[in-house]
Amino acid sequence: MIYHKQTTTSTNDDARDKQYGHLDAIWAEHQSSGRGQRGHVWLSDEGQNLTFSVVLTPEFLPISEQFLLSEIVALAIVDALDEYGIAAQIKWTNDIYVGGNKIAGILIEHSLSGDCLTRTIAGIGLNVNQVEFSSDLPNPISMTSVTGRSYDRRELLETILRKLEALYNQLQNGGASAIQKRYIATMYLLDMKSVYALPNGEQFEATIRGVLPTGHLRLEHGDGVVRDYAFKEVEFVLPHKR
Repeated sequence: MIYHKQTTTSTNDDARDKQYGHLDAIWAEHQSSGRGQRGHVWLSDEGQNLTFSVVLTPEFLPISEQFLLSEIVALAIVDALDEYGIAAQIKWTNDIYVGGNKIAGILIEHSLSGDCLTRTIAGIGLNVNQVEFSSDLPNPISMTSVTGRSYDRRELLETILRKLEALYNQLQNGGASAIQKRYIATMYLLDMKSVYALPNGEQFEATIRGVLPTGHLRLEHGDGVVRDYAFKEVEFVLPHKR
């Protein structure tokens, strides 16, 4: 079910309320404290985009396999955009890119019980009809920017939820391997050399060779050695920051 709000602090915070169940979506026109990855703030013009959170209850999935949930959420957005004629890719871990520009971001938060997941909240911000963005944003793009068309946001949200439900069912029915292969095949800059940065600011060139089931990014360095990096251990450097 879709719960549509005019304003809230954060849809991810709202989604923690036990009144919301599996595949419920909390959609807000305005978030006063919307969050993105790496502590960033998600900015969105009111009434133009989709900012929402989806509740999942993956009690069948071990904690060690939690990255699969990030994969299905990202793939659901890619699949939904494809239905609208927009080819998108996944920038590790959870940004969605069209060309070299960011069209969506995802923030995944988990609740645990012992060795199992009990509740996962996927916060999603998708640029839909907005065409002018703050100069503080490095590389934003929207569906309208790509196609020149405007979109019914509720219909789009229903499409995303339909795609997500199909991928969730695939995962629950033993389809993890196929999902992982699709995620890797859809990765932005796969098998392409680019610039990355370590937490200390040191930059280096490397080539993406895939991602492990744990979510670790596999980078081949210039010396041919492949190293695996966890989230926050390495970051892609946008061209204007090099």
